[in-house]
Amino acid sequence: MFQVNVVVQLEDKLYRVLLTTNRHAIWIDIEDQKAFPDIVELSQLESLLLQEKATRVDDPYGYITNLLPEPDSKDAIIRDRNYQIIKSLVDDTNFYVKKIRAKHIADILEIGEVSRPYLYKLIRRYWQRGQVPNALLPDYKNSGGKGQKRIAKNKKLGRPRVIMAGIGALIDEPTEKLFRIIIDKYIFKKQFSIARAHRKFKGLYDNIFPNVSESEKPTKRQLSYFFDREYTNVEKIKAGVPDIIYRKDVRPLLSTATVQALGPGSRYEIDATIADVILVSDHDRNQPVGRPTVYIVIDVFSRLIVGWYIGFENPSYVAAIQALHVALTDKSDFFKGLGIETDNFLWPTPGLPDAIIADRGELIGHQIEGLESSYKVRIENTPPYRGDAKGIVEQRFRTLQAEFKKFTPGEVIGPTVKKRGGKNYWLDGKLNVSEFTEIIISSIVMRNFVDPMTKYDRAKDMPADLPSIPIHLWNWGLQNRTGRLRKANADYVRIALLPRAKATTSVQGICLFGVYYSASEIIEIGWMHRSDRSDRPEKVEVAYDPNFADEIYLFHTPGNQDHWVCRITDLSREFRGVAFWEVWRKQKQIKIQGSKDQLQADNLRMHHENRVEDIISSAIKQTPKSTATNAERMKGVSHSRSEQLEKERAQRRPKINIRQEAAKVVHITPSEDSDDYPDFEDELFNNEDN
Repeated sequence: MFQVNVVVQLEDKLYRVLLTTNRHAIWIDIEDQKAFPDIVELSQLESLLLQEKATRVDDPYGYITNLLPEPDSKDAIIRDRNYQIIKSLVDDTNFYVKKIRAKHIADILEIGEVSRPYLYKLIRRYWQRGQVPNALLPDYKNSGGKGQKRIAKNKKLGRPRVIMAGIGALIDEPTEKLFRIIIDKYIFKKQFSIARAHRKFKGLYDNIFPNVSESEKPTKRQLSYFFDREYTNVEKIKAGVPDIIYRKDVRPLLSTATVQALGPGSRYEIDATIADVILVSDHDRNQPVGRPTVYIVIDVFSRLIVGWYIGFENPSYVAAIQALHVALTDKSDFFKGLGIETDNFLWPTPGLPDAIIADRGELIGHQIEGLESSYKVRIENTPPYRGDAKGIVEQRFRTLQAEFKKFTPGEVIGPTVKKRGGKNYWLDGKLNVSEFTEIIISSIVMRNFVDPMTKYDRAKDMPADLPSIPIHLWNWGLQNRTGRLRKANADYVRIALLPRAKATTSVQGICLFGVYYSASEIIEIGWMHRSDRSDRPEKVEVAYDPNFADEIYLFHTPGNQDHWVCRITDLSREFRGVAFWEVWRKQKQIKIQGSKDQLQADNLRMHHENRVEDIISSAIKQTPKSTATNAERMKGVSHSRSEQLEKERAQRRPKINIRQEAAKVVHITPSEDSDDYPDFEDELFNNEDN
């Protein structure tokens, strides 16, 4: 059975069914401008459909029913007037009978409102476009050639000039080519304004057409018109901002991050920001130390902040590891250390998520392998400069900073470089890092347990009485959704995330970055014994914490996360209690000093070698040619050696200065004349000398 207004394609023509009877269908060719309704048997039409010679297709004029012209508008008036003209004809169910149709046409023409060609045009349009009054709307949208390019031949397009001198430039194909060059180079790539791009265009135009007067050059308005006509609105929006900003802040958002999270622990987002506040030193509040780094780990499903890092490490895997470590540990002791009461809230049990989304470079290399293979955590890296890929945590940064910025001394607003007469934010800081940490943690507690989220995109199965508060969403998700958290040892996960390197082994221990380590296990297996049978490997894989050089973690079994803790030896005691950053800095200074010393040594060695060569050359010249045989010369070696040794000993003997007269004795105290010899017995045999 065929419905009225269904469109059927037969070969390369389209027909609309206008009316059906028990045995026949009345249809009309909707593309023929001279068509009239025709009769076809239903059985024949059904046979064509079964043979797949005819098919039902979408109505090309289906959009007409959705047109809603404004009341009393020109379009509505024309439509209603035309419908009243043909109403008597189209309402007659026998309109397909030629005689009846001819009588109606004659009656309409007798009134004299329209001509015969226009009347035929109206009734054909009515039948061909769906038999609705909207089919009689005028096609003004096709008037004027909208969207069609007009080609200038001998005269420029647009109205003639009234104020400016000259006729104006004719925008031909070579000029359009120059327009495109300027638009692509300066408007799209460098985000120039139309005015500035037009000035660049005139310079290019003068090079190609040097003899054209200023009044006959293409104007800024012509460039703007060409830009509006040839480029879509999306292309213009992209041209207004750098490509990085467009992808991050301007492009359309087609979905929401929560859709990808099945429940708590399904996805964690981790990101860092530099806080907009200047902090001061813990030891001297008058000494500013700069802006801290804040890392946040957030659960996408519930928006619960599960981990954080607040300090002065630059955004990197070092700080990211510490934030993840907080996310996997019990926080009760942490809150007690800050003096935050935890009686009013219960922090969720920590665990590993299904996936972690982070910036490229924050979790790379073996960290991905360790988390994916050992703990089945999927790492999703965002493209460069795409903070919008982690929109949840990016928004949370803005929310947290908004809570304290306006009340915090040292708030950074606008440009961070001080200009003349501007405000120096570095001198306004009053908070140290401990106080700032307490503020951030307090804000996190408020966000997690108290503040409702007004714009949280709720799922269909969430009850209406479920508060849009992260902790409530977390708990509801654990009970009603797939709980994705997995228990893991926080210390093992921390070591799995640490950077790794190849260390060498020797009798002095395990050497990493020039620092030596030892462990009781490697001593027991004989790696440090000075023997050829020690059977120690040349290199081993170790993990290290860049913030702590006192110990490293040696993976003794390939393909296994089991490890030995190796501690720094006395040989490298100068590096105890420092970070590897300090080790690398000090070693760099040693290398710099060593290069200076080597340069000086090379210069002195050159003088030394020249002197040695001169001495040898002089000795060769002073040696006379011997007439004695080799045997005679060898016989005199012992005698010559004795003479040379006696001469050497004589040179080493001290020289004794023998006076010709005895020195005159000067007495300190006057002495009495006496003929007795002095007695030195007591002095010679003093008890202390016995």
